[in-house]
Amino acid sequence: MNTPYNLETRGGQPIVYVRAVAVKDLPDDVREQALGAQTLYAVHDASGERLALVKSRSLAFTLARQNELLPVAVH
Repeated sequence: MNTPYNLETRGGQPIVYVRAVAVKDLPDDVREQALGAQTLYAVHDASGERLALVKSRSLAFTLARQNELLPVAVH
């Protein structure tokens, strides 16, 4: 039961995490670019660094897969 497991990759693909972000919680310059959206979707790497911020959940998953990353939803 003490076997180490690398949670940053699965099947050789790096894992990224997709989560909804309220636009009101983002910096002013990002809010200005949200064009009226209330929610955006962030793609984060295993260390928590934000890699992308996009308009829809499906776009976040597509973006990750196109870059050979394995997206996982978080709440």
